[in-house]
Amino acid sequence: MYQQIRSVVESDFIAVDQFIISQLHSSVPLVENIGHYIVEAGGKRLRPVLVLLAAKSCNVNSDQHIALAAVIEFIHTATLLHDDVVDMSALRRGRPTVNAEWNNPSSVLVGDFIYSRAFQILVQIGDMKIMDIIADTTNKIAEGEVLQLINKHNPDASEQNYMQVIQNKTAILFQAAAQCGAMVSNATSEQELALKTFGMHLGIAFQLIDEVLDYDGNSEAMGKNIGDDLAEGKPTLPLIYALEHADESDASLIRQCLAQQELAEESLTQVIQIVRNCGALDYTRNLAAVESEKALSSLTALPQSQYRDALERLVKFSIDRRV
Repeated sequence: MYQQIRSVVESDFIAVDQFIISQLHSSVPLVENIGHYIVEAGGKRLRPVLVLLAAKSCNVNSDQHIALAAVIEFIHTATLLHDDVVDMSALRRGRPTVNAEWNNPSSVLVGDFIYSRAFQILVQIGDMKIMDIIADTTNKIAEGEVLQLINKHNPDASEQNYMQVIQNKTAILFQAAAQCGAMVSNATSEQELALKTFGMHLGIAFQLIDEVLDYDGNSEAMGKNIGDDLAEGKPTLPLIYALEHADESDASLIRQCLAQQELAEESLTQVIQIVRNCGALDYTRNLAAVESEKALSSLTALPQSQYRDALERLVKFSIDRRV
């Protein structure tokens, strides 16, 4: 399904890829080597595609959406580089992470380079309102990362606290992608607000399904291990639900496991099974479905087009995916 969605903006998508590669140029070979390593790892490039679809749905008549899509992808990539260091991750998209292949300092510093390159591109775009939104967005992402760090190994993390984390850490970049895509186009203020709303609800739904897949996905297809979030001590929504609804002995085991810095394979398997059996995954999927309906309803402000249709399919893809 995703390939069909992307095909609607395929020529622009190719242009974004070429633009990204051109912007990875550096006089420092290590920067270029790591930059190309990340690009070659692939991935869905969901966020830049969202920029392109939002812009096209509002009848964009310039090529600024190409540069903007690259900005959004660069910010996302930089956060992944930093995340992998914080989480001490060794695998992403089925390949060693940059910190595993090189080292932590290289991952952090190249992440900084990619962040700063994104803002250099924003200066070239020359729209202060877009720059303001992207600056606020990156600041919120950093706050979300810190909130998540504070909540690590915390068995008392609440659903409300979790939702704040994913809104800041994940959904706000979807929001910026969709809103700024409208802003480089001929969008009305109503359409801009509609796409901003769409991006936030899509981002929340997407992240909720990510949490489900961490307990119920295909590790080979995802390119990472099942239960990684649990092993890292992250109290995501399925785990928070299990703590509140599993029987006392199971909840006690989850608390013990969540508090541990290193989790034994047997304990990991036990907790995954508890989460699968207590209704936590259905609860999380249902919340994702609610968010997806909110996203879809916001699209009524857009004119009917193949791009709006693709945005609708993007919502369905985000909640039906298995990777």
